[in-house]
Amino acid sequence: MPNPMFDALFAPLAGRDSPLLILADGRTISGDAFLAMVARLAHALRAEGVGPGDRLAVQVAKSPEAFAIYGAAVALGAVFLPLNTAYTPAEVAYFLGDAEPRVFLCDPARQADLTRVAGSARVLTLAADGTGTLADRAAAQPGTITPADRGEDDLAALLYTSGTTGRSKGAMLSQRNLLSNARVLADLWRFTDRDILLNALPIFHTHGLFVAGNTVLLSGASMIFLPGFDQEAMIRWLPKATAMMGVPTFYTRLLDDPRFTRDLVAGIRLFVSGSAPLLAETHRAFEDRTGHRILERYGMTETNMNTSNPYEGERRAGTVGFPLPGVELRIMADGRELPPGEVGVIEVRGPNVFQGYWRMPEKTAEELRPDGWFITGDVGVVDDRGYVTIVGRAKDLIISGGFNVYPKEVELLLDEVPGVKESAVIGLPHPDFGEAVFAVLSGGAGLDGAAAVDAIRDRLARFKQPKAAVVVPDLPRNAMGKVQKAELRARYKDWFTAPDKPA
Repeated sequence: MPNPMFDALFAPLAGRDSPLLILADGRTISGDAFLAMVARLAHALRAEGVGPGDRLAVQVAKSPEAFAIYGAAVALGAVFLPLNTAYTPAEVAYFLGDAEPRVFLCDPARQADLTRVAGSARVLTLAADGTGTLADRAAAQPGTITPADRGEDDLAALLYTSGTTGRSKGAMLSQRNLLSNARVLADLWRFTDRDILLNALPIFHTHGLFVAGNTVLLSGASMIFLPGFDQEAMIRWLPKATAMMGVPTFYTRLLDDPRFTRDLVAGIRLFVSGSAPLLAETHRAFEDRTGHRILERYGMTETNMNTSNPYEGERRAGTVGFPLPGVELRIMADGRELPPGEVGVIEVRGPNVFQGYWRMPEKTAEELRPDGWFITGDVGVVDDRGYVTIVGRAKDLIISGGFNVYPKEVELLLDEVPGVKESAVIGLPHPDFGEAVFAVLSGGAGLDGAAAVDAIRDRLARFKQPKAAVVVPDLPRNAMGKVQKAELRARYKDWFTAPDKPA
């Protein structure tokens, strides 16, 4: 019986005695052994009632078994729902109540707290070392399985957005959405069975699970499977890899290490960065140090990857490249498509675009047009050569005194000021302007916010200039390295309006 994702990603592992996963301690798991792990876990979950269309929620540490659970869900035709391991029981309660999974898999150490919020879900456990009640049930199960019959339009995953502007939304991703994207990326980025990808990303997120995992599985490559970013482990394993995927903080931390040299990465053919913007300064420093130009791309929970800088050709710092083959992209404002050079909201259409938001038909209708165009909420511009640049999120747009201010424009200038490590520009309530431009600067103790703002004053129109700035040791980020501007807005919301507001 057909099951497109299982047939393309997992079935080819049968009989493969070469390593699929290379673990931090040097142990390896062959493709054939991993497929047997997938089968045993799938049988155990089927015995718990998991079948086609059922949701399988997972909040566990990254491990080979956790990755195999994804394969088990595909084999069963279940809808895979990975959850950030940092979510609290109160946050998990919302996801489980909304998705109503048949089984919820969690860490044994958190079982008591999470069972209280699991609702009707059957709670099983899986620890980072592969032990737990699910592993116990899987041990005696067969090492082969006939996958459930599924079609390309059947749901394969349910991924919740971060929910910074309201309730988290569950993006429904079909087999076609995931498989089409993996095929394009494997081809565009030239992955083959000779590649070894260094993956220190979490696998509760699109980047580490689908971009990295699916691309490796589809191409027959291998993966150095680290539980997370660890500087010593990265330095140790980089010489054995041919490719690496990471978030910008991975690259900045590596650049801070004198052992990270051109010789260390001589065997790597491709560095990919995503999930958060990569500073142009990081691009330049990385190329100077290694001779490699990082390939930056752009994706979303709802679409997987949309664009990529070219594998061959100019990788332009500050841009996310061109739309992927099969993906259409346009810049829109006031219901019309804008020409190159004009800033507007990015919309995309293609086989990678999700099916809508779980149990939110009104929200789906707001953001997914009937003709398939998805309104991303990202603000961007396409230049005359077709390169796409992300200016920011529509929700981050600042309207100060009736004028539009795009934070990215101000941030790029602030980031050039000596002593500024990184900046985040936000809009805060202001009694005169409605919103005022406010800068949060990451830098050393000697950095002066007012002086940094003054340094860029003659390079910006008056309405774009920050009315105030603060200096912090580090900007708040989520698990994928994105700066959390909603947190900054909440922290400083009374800066211009409080009775005792700063001078």
